[in-house]
Amino acid sequence: MTGALGMAVQLVLVAVGAPYLVALMRRVRARLEGRAGPGIGQSWRDLRKLARKEPISPPDAGVFFTAAPPVLAATGLLIAAVVPLVSTRLPLGGAADLIAVVGLLLLGTVALALAGLDTGTAFGGMGASREMTIAALVEPTLLLSVFALSVRARSTNLGAIAATGAADGARLFYPASLLAGAALAIAVLAEAGRLPVDNPSTHLELTMVHEAMVLEYSGRDLALVEWAAAVRLTLLLGLLAGLFLPWGIATGSGLLALVTGVVSSTAKLIILGVALAAAEVWMAKMRLFKVPELLAGSFVLALLAVTASFVLA
Repeated sequence: MTGALGMAVQLVLVAVGAPYLVALMRRVRARLEGRAGPGIGQSWRDLRKLARKEPISPPDAGVFFTAAPPVLAATGLLIAAVVPLVSTRLPLGGAADLIAVVGLLLLGTVALALAGLDTGTAFGGMGASREMTIAALVEPTLLLSVFALSVRARSTNLGAIAATGAADGARLFYPASLLAGAALAIAVLAEAGRLPVDNPSTHLELTMVHEAMVLEYSGRDLALVEWAAAVRLTLLLGLLAGLFLPWGIATGSGLLALVTGVVSSTAKLIILGVALAAAEVWMAKMRLFKVPELLAGSFVLALLAVTASFVLA
């Protein structure tokens, strides 16, 4: 019962809290830039306004354009149900394999890229091309950076890795783990479409990546895409916190442990979100041709972390 309750709490925390986290990040960034900024509930008000409008599809759009928003949202919810954000004792925790979770993330990315191509517009094709180029460099980094921890934990299950880190941090974390953490942090920025890889607040055709693929969406479809993007950002930050800052996560079956996990997970998400928003104020977007160099550097960091894990194991 506690495991089922933990999964339900995770789903509610991600589904409801993701737009609030995005709004908090926007407000922090606005304050640091000397602006008033939106309220914490503005993201939900925007989603509610969009959800009341009828979606309009381009004349040349096909099944991929229609299917992308629900696929993107479904993959986000499925990941939220299995990854260790609040608790490591989840009913579907056995499915939280590293390769499976990264595959689900890639499935949502591919669905949105196909939707951008399906519109037949120049912007959609440009954004899809850029997105898949970035994804081809990010996904291996995601795998290797977490694999550096799985070598020490002797498991590729994310719940087992988090539980090992919470119970025996000295076994899992060592100096080379900083390399894996830095690599995963860069990969999270790229996967979530944040600075310096992408700027979520721009619509300049020479710089946008994610926004180019969703320009043709409107109404309920756009609301679902924006909500799914907030969910993916929350999940990626939660995954970074759960694996490299696992302290406080519930590893037992007691109700007190679950409450502690909820509080610690919420606090870590807020801290990471605020830190990311503050960093983006002083961070400029990189030129598109420089992004592969950044991602290649993160891949090298992850590879060094894996090598050190085998040598020092």
